[in-house]
Amino acid sequence: MLHLTKVAFGVTSVEHLAERLAARAAAGEMFLTTRFLPKRHEEVAGPVGEGGSLYWILKHQLIARSPILRFGEAEGGRVAIHLHPELVLVEARPKRAHQGWRYLEAADAPADLGGNASGLAAMPPALVGKLAELCLV
Repeated sequence: MLHLTKVAFGVTSVEHLAERLAARAAAGEMFLTTRFLPKRHEEVAGPVGEGGSLYWILKHQLIARSPILRFGEAEGGRVAIHLHPELVLVEARPKRAHQGWRYLEAADAPADLGGNASGLAAMPPALVGKLAELCLV
């Protein structure tokens, strides 16, 4: 499985990102647009329900992911990356900022916070974001 990474541009916290995605989902189907279809899009999309995710970079850290549902067409000849409205917090991992999106191999992807017994998934996103900034999670 293959994933994508993208900087959460203009986002100030994990909570802000969650609010932005929730607002987009409430307005209809949630998707991002990009100029070009990723060459490895079939590896990213995978079979229905088994595809990759878009990992969000905030303050030079991978902090959360949104499952990718599919790729489609958008206005102006652009490509739509359709996302599941769920925001899954992950174990923070350093990642340099970049423009656009980049590939992330499954072996290099951070684990979901909900999958361990540390209780971090039950914490408010803002607190998890602050702990990640301090490199404590």
